[in-house]
Amino acid sequence: MSKNTGGQAFPESGARGMAAGGEGMTLRDYFAAKAAGAVWANLSDMSVDSAASVTAKFAYKIADAMLKEREK
Repeated sequence: MSKNTGGQAFPESGARGMAAGGEGMTLRDYFAAKAAGAVWANLSDMSVDSAASVTAKFAYKIADAMLKEREK
């Protein structure tokens, strides 16, 4: 299944600490990473394994919604 990744979040290669030609993370991954903290903060009653799974699921749902909104 192909997903819209939004392209590269930080496409400039050769930046300090980044190998020339390195692609880095996708915009989808960046959005998900930003959303994960907020999701995780609201799951304190769950076990770590359950919270991690729920966090990943919802963080990517949020990221996909953000990418979809950008298309409008």
